[in-house]
Amino acid sequence: MDEKHFEQASANEANAVADGLGNVHRAIQSRGQSHCEDCGDPIAAARRKAAPFAIRCIACQGAFELLGSQYAKP
Repeated sequence: MDEKHFEQASANEANAVADGLGNVHRAIQSRGQSHCEDCGDPIAAARRKAAPFAIRCIACQGAFELLGSQYAKP
């Protein structure tokens, strides 16, 4: 990979990280949802109390995190 491609890849990664952090910040600032964004089931009251910014039920959040860990860098 030449220097130009390396710089572009680095810039793309930095943009992806910034976008992800922006999404997290917006989620934390928001009030969350009463129903899961993925499956549509109600989010349990205990979960909404513990994580008022939650947009997924606990099962879908676990699956989301597990899927994300497959792509995490070692």
